[in-house]
Formats: sequence, C-alpha cells, structure tokens
Amino acid sequence: MKIHEYQARSLFESAGIPVARAGIAQTPSEARAVAEKLGVPVAVKAQVHVGGRGKAGGVKLANTPSEVETAAREILGMKIKGSTVRTVLVMEKVDIAQELYLGMVFDRDHRGYTVIASSAGGIDIEEVSAKTPEKIHRVFVHPVQGFSPHQAREVAFRLGVPKKASLEIARTLVLLHRVFVQTDATLAEINPYVVRPDETTVAIDAKMNFDDNALFRQKSVESMRDTGEEEPLEVEAKNADLAYVHLGGDIGIIGNGAGLVMTTLDVVTAAGGKPANFLDIGGSSSPEKVRRAMEIVLKEPGLRVIFINVFGGITRCDDVANGLVQVFKKMNVPSPIVIRMTGTNVDQGMKILNDSGLNLKTFPTMQAAAKEAARLAKP
Repeated sequence: MKIHEYQARSLFESAGIPVARAGIAQTPSEARAVAEKLGVPVAVKAQVHVGGRGKAGGVKLANTPSEVETAAREILGMKIKGSTVRTVLVMEKVDIAQELYLGMVFDRDHRGYTVIASSAGGIDIEEVSAKTPEKIHRVFVHPVQGFSPHQAREVAFRLGVPKKASLEIARTLVLLHRVFVQTDATLAEINPYVVRPDETTVAIDAKMNFDDNALFRQKSVESMRDTGEEEPLEVEAKNADLAYVHLGGDIGIIGNGAGLVMTTLDVVTAAGGKPANFLDIGGSSSPEKVRRAMEIVLKEPGLRVIFINVFGGITRCDDVANGLVQVFKKMNVPSPIVIRMTGTNVDQGMKILNDSGLNLKTFPTMQAAAKEAARLAKP
C-alpha cells in the first residue's frame, strides 16, 4: 500500500524526524491561506502516488501568496501519469547546502531490512546506482540486533557532510528504521534530505509503502489508504478477496495460486500474447468466487480472450469444472474462453467442461492453451 507524501511526512514528524514546515490544501484559496501562515516563498507540490511530479509540472515555487494561489490552481486537477491531483502540499522554501538520499527497504535478496544512504540526493536512486554506484552506502540490518546508533553514525560519516550534520543524519537514520519497523513498511525514503548552510538538516520529501498483509494490525496506516489513487479493478478485487493486478494487455488471466498465475503470464508472453491482468482465485472452487473473478476480468478494456489455468491439488478438477459450468451458464461471456486443467480428477473435470454444451476451448498443457489464447487475441 502506498500513501501520499504529506501522510508519510506526518509519520516521520511523529517519529521525531525533522521535516520542513508545511500544510495541505484542496483548493487554491486554501493553498494561499497555508502560504500566508507559513510565510513565502514556498513550494507547491502535487500529491499523487506516482513519480515524476516535477517533470510533469506538478511542483512549483511561489514567491507571493498570489503566486501560490495561481500555482495551486494550475496543479489541482492536472493528471500525472494517469493520476488526478486532488491535494497539494504547500511547504516552506528551504536553503540548501547539500542534498542527500536516506532510505530503508525490505531487501528480498538479503531477506531482511537494508538501510541506504547516498550523497547524491534529489535524483532517482536508480539513476545514482547505475551511474555512480560508489555514492551509495548500504547497511544490512541484523534481524535480532536491529540497527544500532554506531552503524548509523558510520553511514552518516561516509556522506562527507560537516560533523554537526552527520550527527543529525545518524539520529534520523535510527528514527527512520524505528518508524519503518513499527509500521510494517516495505519502503521508507527521504529524497532529498537537506543539509542547510548552518549545518542543520531537514527532510523536504517523504515516501512510504507498506506490506498489505500487515494492515490488519496497522489500522492507523490503513486509514491513510487513498483508493482514488489505485487501479479501480484492483480495489474491486481486493474487496472480493481476490489478488488482482492490472497489466494492460488483451488476454485475461485467471488461475488458482499465485505461482501458477505468474508462470501463466510468462508462458502467454512467450507465446506472443499480452496478459491483461494477474488474477489469483486461491484454492477455492466456489462458483461465487469464480463469478466475481469473471466479472472483474470482463471489465478489462480491450479484452479479447480469457485464459483460465487450473491445477487441481487439494481442490479437485471436477469441482472446479462444475463451478465454471455453473458460472458460464448464468453469465454472458462475449470473449472466447481457453481452459487448461490438470491435477486431481482431471479426466472427470475435462469431461464436464467438454460435455457442457458451452463454447469452451480446453487443453491439457499450459503451452498449448497459451498459444491458442495468443492466436485468438490477434486482431
């Protein structure tokens, strides 16, 4: 789950991390009022879940309250990579002597938390990693011992900043680790983290992502969710207890098991097809769950074919087949349906599908089914 910059900033501030003074606004007049309270000049920043705000014109500097109002009017309502700006953050202008990057991620390769810092702040960390990897410093966090103050100081001293600033940075890194762990985050970053001319430091940006599977114990974090920033079909699927990701192709993919669905995406792509989505119905053969899955996939724009890939393990193929037949007889499915089925009671399952009288194309192998789906999807 992602949250907005102003929400991440609030979490950082509550944790004790120094942040630049700011306020949010949903209208140009509110933005002006915030600027008058803070004092000008200020930066007016679009609040969306996508990157590239500055390049898209979503970040503007303003020197007077009137300019703030004008900037907010230009930014509010604009679209940035498909996201509509409904809120702006009005933040005090900060004098900058040096820009840094401070972050923490859940590192799947390391199977643990990793603290990242760089003296090249203000630009994408991926770009820094590609062009000047020597400017990135990483510390793997011990799962039991945690991230100690001496590790934080060691990282801060490597950044080449004045001593006063390095001590503040070390403290910020410890606090960043603490809020990261306490909120079950998967990413927390400050880019840039600024060293002022007087050697004090402050965060002028904030970003956090969270583990969806931990939201049951992070109600305050879950309350920050902005479903208007999320893919509508993914929100609908989540409410139906389905795992769904919109991919933008024309072959709808439904499978029972995340690994199977991921493999299906690869096989369909290798066959020349373009998956429209990832949809995992889990181990259930419930007709109701299959019906909801079909309803969601059918809403994919540009859908040409539906590919259902079933492995009957604990869930038997004949049970799944009966559920599919029940659903298809009640629904109007205009797209061709390709089904691959294997596993427990596969012969009985295939017979149920083939004797249903429905226009279903069944295959015993994933590769054959993927090729047929790719063929049917061609204009």
